[in-house]
Amino acid sequence: MHKKFRYILLIFVILFALCTSACVDQEEVSAQSTRSITDMAGRTVTIPADVDKAVATSPPATMLIYMLAPQKLAGWNFMPQGSQTYLKPEYQTLPVIGGWFGKQDGNYETIISMGPDIIFEGYNSGGDVNSTINERQKKFGTIPVVGIESTIDAMEYEKSIKFMGDVLREEERAGQLISFYKGTLNNVTVKVSQIPEDERKRVYYAEGTNGLLTDPKGSPHSQLIEICGGVNVAECPIEQGYGKSAVSIEQVLQWDPEVIITGDRKFYENVYEDPLWQDITAIKNDEVYLFPDAPFCWFDRPPGVNRIIGIPWTAKVLYPQEFSDLDLRSHVKEFYSEFYHYELSEDEIDGLLNPTPTPK
Repeated sequence: MHKKFRYILLIFVILFALCTSACVDQEEVSAQSTRSITDMAGRTVTIPADVDKAVATSPPATMLIYMLAPQKLAGWNFMPQGSQTYLKPEYQTLPVIGGWFGKQDGNYETIISMGPDIIFEGYNSGGDVNSTINERQKKFGTIPVVGIESTIDAMEYEKSIKFMGDVLREEERAGQLISFYKGTLNNVTVKVSQIPEDERKRVYYAEGTNGLLTDPKGSPHSQLIEICGGVNVAECPIEQGYGKSAVSIEQVLQWDPEVIITGDRKFYENVYEDPLWQDITAIKNDEVYLFPDAPFCWFDRPPGVNRIIGIPWTAKVLYPQEFSDLDLRSHVKEFYSEFYHYELSEDEIDGLLNPTPTPK
């Protein structure tokens, strides 16, 4: 009986050891499959060690996912412009999932149904940031929500690029994007700093089909004007949030800009024939420019990392002589190849830099 008891006890000890070992192994596997990070809002978040599928609740963060790790992007907030031309087929077919941006309200169920490993919640500094992010986390359940400061300040893109590169394990590509961005920004800001104040171009940002919406100095939507050495002529209150302050043609006539920049093709194609605009210097001197918008806008809306390539474009529009040595075609080709993952033909570069009127 004594030997039988010892035999049973031995079996129990062996089983206990095996169970304990399995539990430890499972804990180690679990620990290896996740990692703890501090997001840009200062929150501690546990995320998968390797993120294979990611979405963001607003376009600036979504575009940054695409630029750093297109194979990990699960859906667009809205379908990019000109997608049939400037996106590879596999990215054209990604679903549109909506989100919270501008005047749009997202749908939690739609995003949850995508089964992402991680959700990036873009935010702007100020206000109760954590409250909004924590509310998103409650609604998204077990899918980790990571706060990333929205990249709407064109002078401060580096931190967000580096952070997302670390989270997505795409540090090398993030470093390449930061290098391109900083080199481009530095080249422009150093040159325009040497332009005397009284010689700086006076610029109006025309929005809307009639050109009578705008964003004045201090708005993130018109920031490239100041970065590239221009003077934003619009003297009107900033419309908070989505922007677009309404002005009158009488105000624009009084401001009399030397250069007009717009993203509205209808306005661009009609303004030279519109009698209301004929006395403005920019019209007289043929200085109205339509910024490229495919697959993402170069100048605004959203004011995210998509504007990196818009910095040299804006500088060359305002000061072609000062930037005569800037090979914009080369910049565009490199940017699209490395970060939009699309090889532009020479004709496509022409189409971006020299927009032709829409057939009537």
